[in-house]
Amino acid sequence: MAERVVLFVDYQNAYRHARDAFHDHSPAPYWMGQFDPAALGAFITGRHGQERELRQVRMYRGMPDATKEQRANRAVRRQIAKWQAHPLVEVTTRPLRYPPDYPSSRAQEKGIDVQLALDFAMMAVRNEYDIGILMSNDTDLRPALEEVIQLGTHTVEVAAWHPLTAQRRRLTVRGSPLYCRWIDYRAYSTIQDNTDYVRRI
Repeated sequence: MAERVVLFVDYQNAYRHARDAFHDHSPAPYWMGQFDPAALGAFITGRHGQERELRQVRMYRGMPDATKEQRANRAVRRQIAKWQAHPLVEVTTRPLRYPPDYPSSRAQEKGIDVQLALDFAMMAVRNEYDIGILMSNDTDLRPALEEVIQLGTHTVEVAAWHPLTAQRRRLTVRGSPLYCRWIDYRAYSTIQDNTDYVRRI
């Protein structure tokens, strides 16, 4: 029987690192760095043939406030609608936090990493996957990896972009040789999503 795979993606973190890895931030339009969650999941599990079955791609991201960032809110909702058109994609959002001096200071994600960490650990406890793969470079998520590793009943892996020139970065856990699924530019180019969700009707 194929092992059940669930991919957990910290979207904003993965998006920013895709831009770092494959694009020049300044001239690159905002959609450079976007990717298709279902295609990402299929790529990561595809090399294992029938040994692994992708059960879910779980996307975690902040949601702009419609009263403060109407265009951004609409764009994110369009993007999420496209993601959720695929039956394997599940999206979890949390409202962005706006500082008192907004818009002088930018809004920030708050709590989405905690939600991802909880889901990663609790889904393992409930035996909802055999292999949990986490895509993020946020070290705040390391305790979740450590907890599932300590259970000793599930395989834990990570995924990360393989930059064109810069040094590779990935999450690690001391004392545990986590397997990393590196995604190079060639693979990235097949899962890119260049949709302009701001202008899309």
